[in-house]
Amino acid sequence: MIRVVLPAHLKNLAHVTGEVRLEVTGPVTQRLVLDALEARYPMLLGTIRDRHSGNRRPFVRFYACEQDLSNASPDAPLPERVVAGDEPYIVLGAMAGG
Repeated sequence: MIRVVLPAHLKNLAHVTGEVRLEVTGPVTQRLVLDALEARYPMLLGTIRDRHSGNRRPFVRFYACEQDLSNASPDAPLPERVVAGDEPYIVLGAMAGG
């Protein structure tokens, strides 16, 4: 099971508390994890990635194993500790302003 941590506003939108656990088959990539997340919680469609291009939204970041994966290829395999369920895949809403 892949453990996914969502920011509070996306948890509220998806009506979940705590971590989300997803079953992902095949090589576990960011794309497959986000596909599984959006399939299970369709209300999240368009909030993390653009619906048409599939690109990450500007103020959304992805982390795993203390690594910023935001600019990594969406098809690159996730770290083994995430695949094993030892570490979560984190979706983080970045802050901006002045």
